[in-house]
Amino acid sequence: MTATLAAPSKTRRVVFPFTAIVGQDEMKLALLLNVIDPKIGGVMIMGDRGTGKSTTIRALADLLPEIEVVANDPFNSSPHDPEMMSEEVRIRVDSQEPLAIVKKKVTMVDLPLGATEDRVCGTIDIEKALSEGVKAFEPGLLAKANRGILYVDEVNLLDDHLVDVLLDSAAGGWNTVEREGISIRHPARFVLVGSGNPEEGELRPQLLDRFGMHAEIRTVREPALRVKIVEQRTEFDQNPQPFCDHYQTEQEALQAKIVNAQTRLPQVTIDYDYRVKVSEVCAELDVDGLRGDIVTNRAAKAIAAFEGRTEVTVDDISRVIVLCLRHRLRKDPLESIDSGSKVEKVFKRVFGIVDEV
Repeated sequence: MTATLAAPSKTRRVVFPFTAIVGQDEMKLALLLNVIDPKIGGVMIMGDRGTGKSTTIRALADLLPEIEVVANDPFNSSPHDPEMMSEEVRIRVDSQEPLAIVKKKVTMVDLPLGATEDRVCGTIDIEKALSEGVKAFEPGLLAKANRGILYVDEVNLLDDHLVDVLLDSAAGGWNTVEREGISIRHPARFVLVGSGNPEEGELRPQLLDRFGMHAEIRTVREPALRVKIVEQRTEFDQNPQPFCDHYQTEQEALQAKIVNAQTRLPQVTIDYDYRVKVSEVCAELDVDGLRGDIVTNRAAKAIAAFEGRTEVTVDDISRVIVLCLRHRLRKDPLESIDSGSKVEKVFKRVFGIVDEV
């Protein structure tokens, strides 16, 4: 018999509502699609400082519906899905031991720039393991981020080795810590979100390629829109709760839309001809490997599910293909055309789309 405990009452700090964020549609779409299908592989957000990257990601985590987790489990283990369970929970399930279940908000973990590998992956207490014969594991940030969002600000300044560790865990869904012949493995499935400013250095191409999508954001130039953003932020800072209450209906509607999309996703199909054309675009752009093809197909299915459909349209593909491919193109220093525009140009040619005059 399992018992589900009620979520704690509202004691958390108030977060700026996702539906109140003005502009930055490309970033918001990429984040939503990764939440609907985490296997897309995360988002890299590159853009100017002070454009609301952190605010948007925190708002997304706050928007998501609560998830059921096994009580007192450091890995946020799912009580139902074996792929999301720690070894200990799986053993308890196999032996039909009752589990206490609680509901909790989706975790958003901020990875500090100075984090060590032990802090990220977790550590094994060798002394305790040898003296008491138990696997004494101190979980790291990857354990905390399981079934949540892991956010790395200024990822282009993070140690390359740590970026490799994060990307391996995000791709495989598991984190393995080995020390002195002792090995611990736990689920680490999360939406990886990296952000950075291009002025502070580029990410290595082979690491950039591992992010599913790449969103570019710019500072809003339109004066009226800038005024609106400033006014919203001021209103939120002065009276956060009334401001959030104003957007509550929109927040709930978007949350329901995300949940419905996650449920619908397995039924979504993409026509064979469309898949061939997506691969044709990737081949023409000389994209290395097949990640571009896979991610574009996944993202197109996710956007169809989000909009309540079970068949992918050309419009779905057009809305995601730039996000999925722009960071996979080889850099040509003599090329004057923007990588996003280049993807769009080839997409329109392959799919036979004529621009309206």
